[in-house]
Amino acid sequence: MTNTETIEQTIAFVKETLINAEGGHDWFHIQRVFNNALLIAKDEKKADPLVVGLGALLHDIADAKFHDGDETIGPKTADTFLRSIKVDETTIEHVKKIIENISFKGGNFNQQFKSLELDIIQDADRLDAIGAIGIARCFNYGGFKNRKLYDPEIAPKMNMSKAEYKKSQSPTINHFYEKLLLLKDRMNTKTGKKIAQKRHEYMEGFLEEFYNEVNGRL
Repeated sequence: MTNTETIEQTIAFVKETLINAEGGHDWFHIQRVFNNALLIAKDEKKADPLVVGLGALLHDIADAKFHDGDETIGPKTADTFLRSIKVDETTIEHVKKIIENISFKGGNFNQQFKSLELDIIQDADRLDAIGAIGIARCFNYGGFKNRKLYDPEIAPKMNMSKAEYKKSQSPTINHFYEKLLLLKDRMNTKTGKKIAQKRHEYMEGFLEEFYNEVNGRL
């Protein structure tokens, strides 16, 4: 099977698997991350294009936050699928490591694995968490979890542990300070950093307008 055929089969599998997914973690999120990853990979010539493609497509195939916090389901699902289409063992293991290490998890999570392909996909995923789309996804997920939009009595909680981050029920606006505004400085690649800067500035403008409206300012 060619790499193109492998990617096409994976796209079909992901679309089917995520057909009823929450709007911020559905196929269209995967598609954006996939496209971002391909864009970044153009400037990272040493990256394995198949690993980049498969890792991007499968990175959220079974997000732990929708499976009672179980972080093993994603890698297991990817493993079963990739074996079913006869992907080689080395590629499968690499993709599983990417899935296991891509998440933010409160920002205090020490990655147990490092690769150029992970750097690329992590940047691509983080780019989809900031800017206009990031804002939309943030409030969509907050609504999905029935969280408050904003509560001035509840301050953002910085430097949360992985466990605290997973259990957090803080207002949606706090998520900008607990994660989204931190991502610009955590990008791995030159291309990722460049795109992140623009999207970061867009979020800063949104927050300025948000507080103007909250406080009745022009």
